[in-house]
Amino acid sequence: MAYLWFKAFHLIAMICWFAGIFYLPRLYVYHAMTDDETSLERFKIMERKLFWGIMTPSAVLTIIFGSLLLSTNFQLYWQSGWMHAKLCCVFLLIIFHIMCWRYLKAFKENRNIHSHKFYRWFNEAPIVLLIAIIIFVVVKPF
Repeated sequence: MAYLWFKAFHLIAMICWFAGIFYLPRLYVYHAMTDDETSLERFKIMERKLFWGIMTPSAVLTIIFGSLLLSTNFQLYWQSGWMHAKLCCVFLLIIFHIMCWRYLKAFKENRNIHSHKFYRWFNEAPIVLLIAIIIFVVVKPF
């Protein structure tokens, strides 16, 4: 029974994390296109609240509940190739999250060096990771 609760909360947290992961770089696109002071300050507030209020707590909860899921049958998961591939994707997602934090700091300190086009491409990376994670977990190709 605990397994199903861990799984439900893992999925809820993961969905919230990905919502932020998809939206924050989109905010960066608009922030990079803006030059009036009022809008710049508004974007800084929105980005900070999204990152610290939704994305980071959701990431932590995703990792906690994912770890609890792993602990329910560690030996089986440890021998599954699909789980190793999924965890590699999660590691890349954590790196993406850290990169979002670095860009957040750069915008906060008015030292962003990237164009809106860069952030448009940056916004696409987590889609690939989400697709891969879902396929690994549902299809278990290896």
